[in-house]
Amino acid sequence: QVQLEESGGGSVQAGTSLTLSCSYSLYSHMRYIVGWFRQFPGKQLDEREGVGAIDKAGRTVVAESLKGRFTISKDPAKDTIYLHINTLKPEDTAMYYCAAEMGTEFFSDSDARRKLAADLYSWWGRGTQVTVSS
Repeated sequence: QVQLEESGGGSVQAGTSLTLSCSYSLYSHMRYIVGWFRQFPGKQLDEREGVGAIDKAGRTVVAESLKGRFTISKDPAKDTIYLHINTLKPEDTAMYYCAAEMGTEFFSDSDARRKLAADLYSWWGRGTQVTVSS
């Protein structure tokens, strides 16, 4: 059974940093990608924005607009994917989700960027709320 669970969200002050965790249970013998997405207040689920993603081999991609502040990493020994957010801004306030798709990987930089599309992912966590105050 594929399962994902986010943690680490909360109410924070602008300018601080935060690390979100995604603990996952996947089929270890298969390729996979795990992505981070966010849903802004007032937006629908189908408007979730791709933040970044990582494949089984450890290749990462971060949305162009978020490079420099957002970093993806993983700890294979703990089956955990991390989203590191630096210099938080009020505009980062959102529900953050992790999601997985089995049977694929990043074949190139352009391929990885294309795989920041939420509709490519089949399994989703319930999300963790991040609220950034000025």
